[in-house]
Parts: sequence; C-alpha cells; structure tokens
Amino acid sequence: QVQLVESGGGLVQPGGSLRLSCRVSGSTFRIHSVGWYRQAPAKQRELVARISPTSTNYADSVKGRFTISRDNANNTVYLQMNSLKPEDTAVYLCKALWKWRDYWGQGTQVTVSS
Repeated sequence: QVQLVESGGGLVQPGGSLRLSCRVSGSTFRIHSVGWYRQAPAKQRELVARISPTSTNYADSVKGRFTISRDNANNTVYLQMNSLKPEDTAVYLCKALWKWRDYWGQGTQVTVSS
C-alpha cells in the first residue's frame, strides 16, 4: 500500500514557473514508476511526465519546459514547470505503480492566467 500527497499548485502568470511535489509513503521500495498526469475540464486525463529507475519521459506538449525528478532520500517526486502557458491549466495528479496497481493522489490545481 502506498499513499501520495501532492503540493505546490497555485496561480501563476504565463511564462512563470511552479514546482509540484509528490510525497510518497508506504511500501516505496516496490514502486515501479511515478507519473504526473493532468486533467482539465472537458479534456481527457493525460500523462505529463513519468519517471522510473531507468528512464524519464514527457508529453510532447511539455517537453523542454517541464522536468521530472526524484529525491529518494525524501521519497518525493518533483515536477518543475517552466514557461507555463494558459493551456497548462489543469488539476495535476501524481500516480504510483506499485505491485502492478495504480495509486493516485488527490491532485493539486495549477492555473496559468493573466
């Protein structure tokens, strides 16, 4: 069993930056990967970035602007978001794959607006 808690969302202007955090607790030693997803009104939930012990990957829409990383000592995965656009506005959710099952956090709101 794992638990995920996101933080770091908020309101920023276009071109600004935010860093989201996903604190993971529980059976962290069996987590295969952690991904950041986002969901906007009237849109399908989409994968933004994912990190595993061997690789990272990004959606084309955020590549070059977002960076996913992890701090193993603190069991935390980060999503650094730079050059934010209004189209990035969404609820961002953290997901862990543990024993081949998905575990989700509650989500944190990111709003990019003037």
